[in-house]
Amino acid sequence: MHSECITGEAFGSLKCECGPQLQYALDMIEADPKGGIVIYLRGQEGRGIGLLNKLKAYGLQEQGLDTVEANEALGLPSEAREYGAAVSILRELGVKSVRLMTNNPAKANFLTEAGIPVNSYVPVIVGEAIENLGYLEAKRSKMGHLLPQIIAEMEQ
Repeated sequence: MHSECITGEAFGSLKCECGPQLQYALDMIEADPKGGIVIYLRGQEGRGIGLLNKLKAYGLQEQGLDTVEANEALGLPSEAREYGAAVSILRELGVKSVRLMTNNPAKANFLTEAGIPVNSYVPVIVGEAIENLGYLEAKRSKMGHLLPQIIAEMEQ
């Protein structure tokens, strides 16, 4: 399940790791003899707050707020995505369980609660840059993303 991110995918923004994550997932699936599925979720720009609000949040991040604080300062949730469409697609395809490429436990929890068990996780550790270490640290510390390598990089 990949959320739309025009800034990271089309424009190569270093503020996030979305573009490299999508490419990594596609490469992994292509190399796997069993194949796989990428569900590309449109309308989820900026963790669901939309492109305009995402750009406003970027402005606040330039002033020193982290990604969660910036969304909250705009009166928006830090996470507004919903994965019901992904569940519907998986059910339509007859998928009974998944091996999920993600760093976001909320995605796994959503699938599990919807009756699609996650058999295993594949961490997607790509796209780190000096420009996004603070962003990744906020996702790790405030949103529970599984990014243990960020701690070591921040300490160097």
